[in-house]
Amino acid sequence: MITSKQRGFLRGLAHELEPTVYIGKYGITENIVKEMETGLECRELVKVKLQEGCELTPKDTANVLAESLKAEYVQAIGRKFTLYRESKDHKQIELPR
Repeated sequence: MITSKQRGFLRGLAHELEPTVYIGKYGITENIVKEMETGLECRELVKVKLQEGCELTPKDTANVLAESLKAEYVQAIGRKFTLYRESKDHKQIELPR
């Protein structure tokens, strides 16, 4: 579980990011989960955008994916959301205490 200070720090980092995963009208597919798994392991912070055809809500989708990927929900703004998970092999982000 991350603290509010750590969440704020991650929000600042996420502000610079472009979405790397796009969820379309088919919703959460096996390929989406694999892509997010890879992204979280390589970059630790992943921004996702829900396309116009997607009927899911960003916050609910983020919570479902965070639980299944054992990641932390960072934020949801508009049709975008961000997740964080510490990498085992490629640690890049040093969270404040």
